[in-house]
Amino acid sequence: QPQLVQSGGGLVQPGESLSVSCAASGLNLGYWAITWFRQAPGKEREGISCMSADGDITHYADSLKGRFTIAKDSVKNTVYLQINGLKPAATAVYYCAAEFNLCHQGADARYPYDYWGQGAQVTVSS
Repeated sequence: QPQLVQSGGGLVQPGESLSVSCAASGLNLGYWAITWFRQAPGKEREGISCMSADGDITHYADSLKGRFTIAKDSVKNTVYLQINGLKPAATAVYYCAAEFNLCHQGADARYPYDYWGQGAQVTVSS
């Protein structure tokens, strides 16, 4: 059964950086696009950015563009979300989601992505 398994996250202090990973099993990320979302307490799931199967990146929130970086390790079949300069407002559960090949226009968590990761809690606090 194909699945996305997330790791990383944790408790960090403001200003620090963190990486969350999304490892795929049973599906080759050379053919799948990965979108990153986050969901803060009491808020809707928000799209951050997407990497297509070919490595093209789409950013969904201009306010987040400068501090979030997506990277893929094809050997490990894993996509990473690097978050720099964390602020308390970044406290959320971070999710990855897979769709075939291309990033569709817009990032709506209600879109029928084929697979979701289990989520990784990131807490930013001093």
